[in-house]
Amino acid sequence: MMKKMMIAVALAVLPITAQAADSNALKGEAMSVMKGFGGALKNELVTAIKKSGPIHAVGACNGKAPEIAKAKSADGWTVGRTSLKLRNPDNRPDAWEMKVLQSFEARKKQGENPAKIAFGEVVEQDGKKVYRFMKAIPTAEICLKCHGNRIEPDVAAKLDGLYPHDKARGFKPGDIRGAFTLSKGL
Repeated sequence: MMKKMMIAVALAVLPITAQAADSNALKGEAMSVMKGFGGALKNELVTAIKKSGPIHAVGACNGKAPEIAKAKSADGWTVGRTSLKLRNPDNRPDAWEMKVLQSFEARKKQGENPAKIAFGEVVEQDGKKVYRFMKAIPTAEICLKCHGNRIEPDVAAKLDGLYPHDKARGFKPGDIRGAFTLSKGL
């Protein structure tokens, strides 16, 4: 009798363990895809800043970020960025992303390092299972040239021209600037 109960418990736990392993594998995949996207975007911005300063980076971010996101959206992954303080209205968070962004801010207030804040889970979306993952983007010193309190007038003018409803300003180092957001149908 005891042996049958132990087998039953083991079988009941097996799907949970398999789900956790699948979730960890998906998180690893998401992190890899996100690092590829973030690295390519950072390289593009650093190159633009070195070449012509932050005003050139604004144009590079505006034109190149969507191209990089599209190029990195492979193997079933969809890649993008979103924020509570949007620059580009095309990056508006959906309800799930909004909830996660708000939880990121709460986690930061509780002392968690923004560079380590991430979250992923399997959700049902349009009747299908989807793995969704987000990773906070902490504000670095270099980000302040376009996202800080004191933006050079020529950079501000370029931003105003490209993003007339820009809210992505006023950040300080260590603030959560936004998040990478990824999804993959299962």
